[in-house]
Amino acid sequence: MAEKTLEDLFLDTVKDIYFAERQILKALPKMARAAQSPELKAAFEKHKEETEVHVERLQQVFELLGKAARGKTCEAIQGIIAEGEEIMEEYKGSPALDAGLISSAQAVEHYEITRYGTLKSWALQLGMKEAAQLFQQTLSEESATDEALSSLGQASANVKAKSKAA
Repeated sequence: MAEKTLEDLFLDTVKDIYFAERQILKALPKMARAAQSPELKAAFEKHKEETEVHVERLQQVFELLGKAARGKTCEAIQGIIAEGEEIMEEYKGSPALDAGLISSAQAVEHYEITRYGTLKSWALQLGMKEAAQLFQQTLSEESATDEALSSLGQASANVKAKSKAA
């Protein structure tokens, strides 16, 4: 068996995040429909549009690598999304639903932030400056989304979650 290299790890991780982004694209409309506040619905809809661009950037990275854009099952994102679905089910109609949705969305964001940060670092190590720039663009957007979600939680969702009635 051939020894695995950073290039192998890099490609596997690109496949992982590609799979994850495509799963996130499926989850965001469900989260938008479940959200109670118009601001949170809008945030999920905006992030769906951004995620479509993230998928396109990953396809560009596959092109740079001379590889077909193919995902590799990402158990982590499947678990995070399943937890979000559980929150949607268990907290449906409750004042805590939006706070739970924000928490789930931030778990997704934090996963993406770690993946894109690592991929950027590895791309630079491998001399792939163009890929590193693509990862940095996405990393910046994921970080901004995380900050926007924190603001929504602090401004309204967490306060509403404390009350007995929505």
